[in-house]
Amino acid sequence: MAVLLESAVWGAIAASSLLLGAILTAIRPWPRMLVGLVLAFGAGALIASIAFELAEEGLSTGGAVPVAIGLAIGAATFFLADRGVERLGARDGKSGAGLPLAIGALLDGIPEQAVLGIGIATGEGVSAALLIAIFVSNLPESLGSSADMLRAKSPRRHVLLLWAGVSVACMVATVVGTLVADAASDELRAGIEGFAAGALLVMLIDAMAPEAREKAKGWAGLATVLGFALAAGLSLLSGE
Repeated sequence: MAVLLESAVWGAIAASSLLLGAILTAIRPWPRMLVGLVLAFGAGALIASIAFELAEEGLSTGGAVPVAIGLAIGAATFFLADRGVERLGARDGKSGAGLPLAIGALLDGIPEQAVLGIGIATGEGVSAALLIAIFVSNLPESLGSSADMLRAKSPRRHVLLLWAGVSVACMVATVVGTLVADAASDELRAGIEGFAAGALLVMLIDAMAPEAREKAKGWAGLATVLGFALAAGLSLLSGE
């Protein structure tokens, strides 16, 4: 029971940045340039997370085949979910602004935090550097998505409820990961990490990077490198 409580607490801390981004955006409007810079910074952080946290860890844990399978399934899942949002928006006469980033956060957050829960159950512990890295990568997704939704006249209440739901789902995934830790093989963990990486990669190219470039213009590349450098450093520290 103590392990489950610990898992729930760490899961809530890791996922809280998703709701925090929505709250910050609901409090006041943010300039397009600033939103673009935050998105670009977050894109760099996510690239580092894919390289150093998901793909590398998956390869060392379960090998190349489970990671490759997870990558393909994760990429296809986000692609199909994104197309579903586009069709729904076209049918309802809405743009679906911000939803691809929310879908990406959900498809990334659930498997990533499930792996976090498995690590807690197996006694690997949680480092402060890893939690900071999760914050750095999650916050821009919710902030950018929420800004687009509010700009498209979505009610603040709906935006906050959406991100509260995503945060809760990610927290629950941490607890579920702890519960199924005994049955989770190394290959399954590697596949889960590959799934998160695949979903993130498609989201980055299809939604996050183009939006960051559109809003931040020529500053997007520099902000991306800064985000990558910080997240890569934190990932290396968490592995020590």
